[in-house]
This record gives sequence, C-alpha cells and structure tokens, in this order.
Amino acid sequence: MRERIGRLGDRLIGKVVDAESQVEKALIQEMELAFEEFGIEARILSVSGPILTNEKYLKFPIKIRAERDVHLKKG
Repeated sequence: MRERIGRLGDRLIGKVVDAESQVEKALIQEMELAFEEFGIEARILSVSGPILTNEKYLKFPIKIRAERDVHLKKG
C-alpha cells in the first residue's frame, strides 16, 4: 500500500485512522459511563458504516468492530 500512496499518504492515513479509532473508543467509554449513571443496562456495538454500491443502493454490512456490555453494579 505504501508504494501506491507514498510516504506522505501512508503517514496521513495512519493518523486519520488512528484518530478515528481513538474518538470511537472515547465515545463508547462516555456512553458506557452515562448509561451506568442513569441506571441503563445496554449493549454497545461499533459497526462499519453503510457502503454506497452505486447511485441507487446502499449496503449495510454488519461487521462488529467492538462490543461492550453495560451492567449495573450491585450495592
């Protein structure tokens, strides 16, 4: 891949993907804390987004990237 996009492209893509992953993890963590605070049990899933196959159709692949169960602490 580096040969196709060059060093600069590889460097930028690595930063964008890494930043996106960090933001996603932070959002999931904040959601988990908020659910616990409000007494909500939940399952949080991180999935890939929809894909535009052509001008008329969207595909919705369900590839789970992360999963976390939120359970209330007793006591």
